Amino acid sequence: MDAESLYKKLLENLQSRLQCGPFELAGLAMGGAWIAGRLAQDLNLPHFGVINVAFHRDDYAEKGMTALRTADSMPTQLPFDVNGANIILIDDVLFTGRTVRAALNELFDFGRPAQVELMVLADRGKRELPVTANFVGELIQVPDQQILVLEKDAAGKFSFLLEERE
Repeated sequence: MDAESLYKKLLENLQSRLQCGPFELAGLAMGGAWIAGRLAQDLNLPHFGVINVAFHRDDYAEKGMTALRTADSMPTQLPFDVNGANIILIDDVLFTGRTVRAALNELFDFGRPAQVELMVLADRGKRELPVTANFVGELIQVPDQQILVLEKDAAGKFSFLLEERE
């Protein structure tokens, strides 16, 4: 699974999507925000938003300090008016749908968008909630005991690592 080729596929999808009208990009911290930032740059968009889901996670008690560190290092920042906006929510990996649910809760804390679409590099399937992405780089099979982690190098290029679930 080549994260760079999946990124290029999503970029092409957004270039086509631009013809349907304006939208705002909002990436989930961390990986989704990296993707949103690069997409905004490649599409010459004036800005992109970051959504941190730390305080809306249903496993907050388990994540504890890890969630707090993420919230401190990449807090929610939405440089656009959420009310009435068409927003493309971006994440690196879609699995159970719980992180997307948390992102929607955080987003609605800032207003009521006209529409929210979901874009992901990799879709692992195995939903626990009724969440489907509008734009998917690729459907990927990964054993349940492993997690798919997006990495970004110094040049801003993406790659995936497989790690054992803790």
